[in-house]
Amino acid sequence: MTATRTRVLFVCMGNICRSPTAEGVFRGMVEKSRLAGLIDIDSAGTTGAHAGQAPDPRAIEVASRRGYALADLRARQVTPADFDQSDYIIAMDEMNVRYLKGMCPTRLAQRIELLLDYGGEEDESEVPDPYYGSMQDFEHALDLIEDGCEGLLEYLTDLHTLRGAAGMKRDH
Repeated sequence: MTATRTRVLFVCMGNICRSPTAEGVFRGMVEKSRLAGLIDIDSAGTTGAHAGQAPDPRAIEVASRRGYALADLRARQVTPADFDQSDYIIAMDEMNVRYLKGMCPTRLAQRIELLLDYGGEEDESEVPDPYYGSMQDFEHALDLIEDGCEGLLEYLTDLHTLRGAAGMKRDH
């Protein structure tokens, strides 16, 4: 039996702080897991204001200190094709969830979720945008992203295990 590939798209507003950080963190975690090679990971922004740009230098620095590589990533805007091609569209905050649901075909809206629904601090449901903040704000965002990505990886690992055991196809 061939394993089914899963595609995860992380989304924030500009695709230069939170979503590329989530892409880099999740890629690093997946590569060290038994799901290596089974998950395609990407990120995008709800706006195209930074299209083609590298992530914010502060995001690159903070992530690099923890062993995550972001420097080669480039910002892009979410496209209509992303909704069909992505199994999970993981937003960093409610504002981006609303934007995504507004442009997503209704039949695919269940694919849009918040990252911190998969894990994080009890009192935080969103990853705050550190763009106008300090390095401490980038560290805090990374802490939350790591928690959410760990939970997402655990969920997908369990799901792949169930699929493999039952020969099931994704119904999410």
